Amino acid sequence: MPVKVFCKRTNLLISFTLLSLVTWPSLSNVALGIPANPSKVDNSTPPPKIPNVSPPKVTPSYPATAPPRQVDPLPDDRDVQERIQETDYRVSVLQPDYTGNLWVASWRGLSRIEPNTGKILARVSLPNQAIGALAQDKVGRLWVGTYEGLKRVDLQTSEITAQNLFLPSKRVLSLLVDKRGYLWTGTDNGLALISPDQGLIMTTVKNLPGVSANALTLDAQGQLWVGTLDGVVRVNTANAYIMKRIDQLPGTTVQALAISPEGLIWAGMPNSLLVINPKTGIVLRSVTPLRGRDVKAIRFAKDGSVWVGTSNGLLRLNPHTGAVLDQQVPGLPSSRVLTLAPDVGNKLWIGTTEGLAWLMPKTIGAKPHLAFTRAVK
Repeated sequence: MPVKVFCKRTNLLISFTLLSLVTWPSLSNVALGIPANPSKVDNSTPPPKIPNVSPPKVTPSYPATAPPRQVDPLPDDRDVQERIQETDYRVSVLQPDYTGNLWVASWRGLSRIEPNTGKILARVSLPNQAIGALAQDKVGRLWVGTYEGLKRVDLQTSEITAQNLFLPSKRVLSLLVDKRGYLWTGTDNGLALISPDQGLIMTTVKNLPGVSANALTLDAQGQLWVGTLDGVVRVNTANAYIMKRIDQLPGTTVQALAISPEGLIWAGMPNSLLVINPKTGIVLRSVTPLRGRDVKAIRFAKDGSVWVGTSNGLLRLNPHTGAVLDQQVPGLPSSRVLTLAPDVGNKLWIGTTEGLAWLMPKTIGAKPHLAFTRAVK
């Protein structure tokens, strides 16, 4: 009897458990809030509440204005800055012409200006703008020595009418027209004589001592003096023979040359300014204020003084004593002077590594020519 009662109770318990599994939702669904029968969801049931979290704690907020510029320039600005820095404003050569105007050779091109007003009269487009020398022949044509050869310019049309690429080297450093009207062309690998009319080489100076013809000037006898990497050389302009050589100079390399009214050679060296007797080859003196200075240009003015341009400023000297008449001239675009043209338009014109300037007599400072300096973008 007790066994039967136990079996009945056990059957009732099992039936009750199975029935509860069918009729009651699973505990997991209850915990997740999902109805047991998803197809019969009551739409009237309100949606679950979302916690009230402040937006700034979820997504960072930014001001309406743009962020400040970075220290480094953006790509577009950087490209503009790099092109500005690459622009070379140096004025390497100044050449007065027969009409009283001034040719300005910069590494941005070749221009002719009216020196009284500074107005630009003409521009010449050159394939290569690295200009090393200028000269005007007796007919009035302008010869332009570049680092890619020699070119002839017709001043009436400002066009290139001849080119000569058969020089000892394409890198032209100096030009000079002698008393007969022939054009001497100095390169970094020798010297050539050219007929201006035909534009053809007549002869070359073979085995030029010192190799590079850095500077040229004529003496009172019409003979050519050449400043080289190893002193100065005198060349006979009639036959291109070497007449004299003066070497073993202090500083060795001659960068600039000029002949004084007394016939003495003034030689600009990387560390001094020398005065040389052309007959004996003896150095008469090293100009004291220029000792240790890198001399780039020498020009005698009509008043008898001599202007000297260096890599660290411009000075005017008494040629007889070497005394400084004018100390450092302020107002230059750069202290690195490359070329000088005195007494043009009643001014001294100065070409520097950063542009062109002019100086009036008895004035304190130079004035930059705004068309040839970095001041004008």
